Amino acid sequence: MVMSIDDRALTRRSNIERGPREAFILAGGRGIRLRPYTTLIPKPLVPIGDHSVLEIVLLQLVDRGFTKATIAIGHLGKLIQAYIGDGSQWGIEVAYVTEDRPLGTVGPVLNVLDDLPEHFVMMNGDILTDIDYDHLLRTHMASGAQLTLATYAREHRVDFGVLGVQDGAIVEFVEKPTYTYSVSMGVYAVSKDLLRGYTPGTNLGVDSLIIDRLGAGDPPASYPFGGFWLDIGRPDDFDRANADIDLLAPLLMPERRAS
Repeated sequence: MVMSIDDRALTRRSNIERGPREAFILAGGRGIRLRPYTTLIPKPLVPIGDHSVLEIVLLQLVDRGFTKATIAIGHLGKLIQAYIGDGSQWGIEVAYVTEDRPLGTVGPVLNVLDDLPEHFVMMNGDILTDIDYDHLLRTHMASGAQLTLATYAREHRVDFGVLGVQDGAIVEFVEKPTYTYSVSMGVYAVSKDLLRGYTPGTNLGVDSLIIDRLGAGDPPASYPFGGFWLDIGRPDDFDRANADIDLLAPLLMPERRAS
């Protein structure tokens, strides 16, 4: 029996809906920028209100239908294991991979690649966002891309008049312009085929993946996001998140949204 184009599309969409929902969380960093808060506590466990950052992420994943998370641990990793355990208290299976030395953003994934589904979400363990992880993964799978970056629009206002100079002459003048550019949120959707050519145990970052994909003529996809996003890597941002927790909780916490 030959399937029509519409039938094939429906089958693919059905497979996407049924596919496993798993995440890989990077939590092995030393959190140097966030000291003194991270002197004794790993960055993913610093408290935002009544919950740690990592706990918020796990609750969000469960809310979006994810059933398993693998956490890469290194610095103070035993504390993360002791606090999170097997994940059962949050309704999600949790596994761990230990970094004996820094392996970059993607390096830890290579060590457990066979244990991951064909498509999965990968994220830094120190960000707060209300992104829909399930929609990101489904969009990635439907696109056919091997790597999708969640991206965020940033604006930068220059406090000076900007000059365009050519051959020693000023050919353009813009007074205090504002530039808009896209940045990576530290949240990705990944297909295993992309990683099979890399050697486990090597240090590998997302930057290398992007450069390799561009060189191969297979650029990563962008998933533009306009909701809430905050990297708590600096004390000022951490303090801001806690100061605004009453406003942020309905965005970040599934049970607060339902109440």
